[in-house]
Amino acid sequence: MSLLVGKIVQLKAEGKKVANGETIYRYCLENEDELNNKIEELDVQIQEALQNESESTLFSTDIKLLETQLEEKLENVYENTNIQEIAQYKNEIISSITKKAKIAGDLTPSGSYVKQLIQQRSEYENQLNTNSKYVYANKSGIISYKIDGLESKLTVGDFSYLNKDFLENLNLKNSQIIATNNTSAKIIDNFKCYITCTSKTDEALNSNVGDSIKLRLPNSEEIPAKIVYKNNESDDEVLLVFEIQDSVEDLISYRKIPFDIIWWSDSGIKVPNSAIQYEGKFAYVMRNRAGYEEKILVRVLRQNDNYSIVENYSTQELEEEGYDVSTLDSKKSISIYDEIVIKKH
Repeated sequence: MSLLVGKIVQLKAEGKKVANGETIYRYCLENEDELNNKIEELDVQIQEALQNESESTLFSTDIKLLETQLEEKLENVYENTNIQEIAQYKNEIISSITKKAKIAGDLTPSGSYVKQLIQQRSEYENQLNTNSKYVYANKSGIISYKIDGLESKLTVGDFSYLNKDFLENLNLKNSQIIATNNTSAKIIDNFKCYITCTSKTDEALNSNVGDSIKLRLPNSEEIPAKIVYKNNESDDEVLLVFEIQDSVEDLISYRKIPFDIIWWSDSGIKVPNSAIQYEGKFAYVMRNRAGYEEKILVRVLRQNDNYSIVENYSTQELEEEGYDVSTLDSKKSISIYDEIVIKKH
């Protein structure tokens, strides 16, 4: 959702989750600055007037509760560095102070100066609330005020419009932060996000829609992703679109980021292919300990032209595979510190 009218007042901070129908921002009035200045002046006068009232007159459990809430909000402000959240806390603090003043005004003698000031402040506040136009979220998601004009160009659903030339002509810079817009906002689906790129790797060329992989983001976080669109740019280059559902909030501020595609990931021991030998269908390596060579059966998890990722078999796994484990020392296994023998050609 994106609405472009006049200057807005944020009621929900950047990156916060909102529900469908929740108020997210409102449009400023033409005389809003003037009204706010009058309200701020009255706040100062009310505080000064309250200080002149006797402590006993203003005692109230409601006031004590508001004072406790004010202290908590002030602590949150001191510990926060997010400008939008600080602004929101400021509004909450002002609201609590106003409530305190109204309660105190009711406790003071009828017709007192405090009550007159509170009444005048309420009139200004009513003008703001009555004449303001509020905007509500038309779906649930994450609120963002970062608008760059590409919202209508980079659409999801049908990705057939995407190609290498289209992406290059956007003239986007890596990791450039989208500027905050003070006249509009949008609701972002916080469950899905799409990243596209072109690639000439063998893995990309041989990939298929529906394949699951991982992406490594600039912060080194690895997140799961799925290929949802593939288009051949040429015989040796493809365009891919990945769907992700993690870390969506971290990507709101950017249109272009550097990332790595992790086509496969296995945990094991990396050994040269030249160290692997075979006994029927079973792979093994020769381990050298103090000049004594031992055969260690291993399972090959992944392999490229030079290296393999291997792991040890358990005795039960070997039995299930039909290997005669009586010929082996079940305690033998390869570790990352072992010396292995390279085959001679």
